[in-house]
Amino acid sequence: MDHYLDLFLSYLLVEKGLARNSLESYSRDIVKYLAFLHKRGVGEPDAIRPPDIADFLAQLKGDGLGARSRARALSAVRMFHKFLMIEGYATGNPTGLIEAPKTLRRLPQVLIGREVELLLAAPAGDGPAALRDRAMLELLYATGLRVSELVGLTVRDVNISAGYLLTFGKGGKERLVPMGESACAALERYLAAGRPTMDRQGDNRYLFLTRLGDRMSRQAFWNIIKKRAGEAKIGKNISPHTLRHSFATHLLENGADLRSVQAMLGHADLSTTQIYTHVTRERLKRIHEEFHPRG
Repeated sequence: MDHYLDLFLSYLLVEKGLARNSLESYSRDIVKYLAFLHKRGVGEPDAIRPPDIADFLAQLKGDGLGARSRARALSAVRMFHKFLMIEGYATGNPTGLIEAPKTLRRLPQVLIGREVELLLAAPAGDGPAALRDRAMLELLYATGLRVSELVGLTVRDVNISAGYLLTFGKGGKERLVPMGESACAALERYLAAGRPTMDRQGDNRYLFLTRLGDRMSRQAFWNIIKKRAGEAKIGKNISPHTLRHSFATHLLENGADLRSVQAMLGHADLSTTQIYTHVTRERLKRIHEEFHPRG
């Protein structure tokens, strides 16, 4: 069965265009699945039955995996069996009758408007690091980029005069995202007075650099946002994704349509974006309970 795993991963890479992180996730889940089947003496795709898959999920639960992790594993197994059928390695798909583990969908944490303003104002001064941090925070909140997309931007990916940037999301999918005036202004100041002192050789193509002139990493930016949130005295546990969540939530609260937000976030499925409608409904409910006389 290991032979089918190699073929499956090649299929995901070439046909589906999945990113490296997604490939690694699929690989981990299917390796566990095939090891389970091997212990059962199952060596061919058509020998796999629905009870095998149900028992595999039960084993994952016994190992302590939560519903979300088990649902992800089942999704990988479904894709694997779909691939086997498409390529003619199997005549049936045993996952059809298997229900996904029930998960409680956690609402993402978002910042309120005042907290956003405090965070964006935290990098004070005109030093290179302050200009860079302000530009990164402004850009993240203005565009809703994933942190990997933010640190992957090159100088040529941003067009300040047009007010747009070009980014490559999951699966290498390209999209144009508007930046807004505040982010453009912060970015212009960083490019004029901050970045030149960091790119001493003048040949680094990446937009955001460290003090040593290297490309900014995801972990380094994670540390920056934690530091700036502490300076702003924001009590919430903030991550780069918090600004992405805040971006989407605030757009919807101010009347943006769901399809436009989906396009800017780079979501392939509208259902992924719909989580933010729940966030806005929950906020309206809290406001009603707090301020209505009979709330």
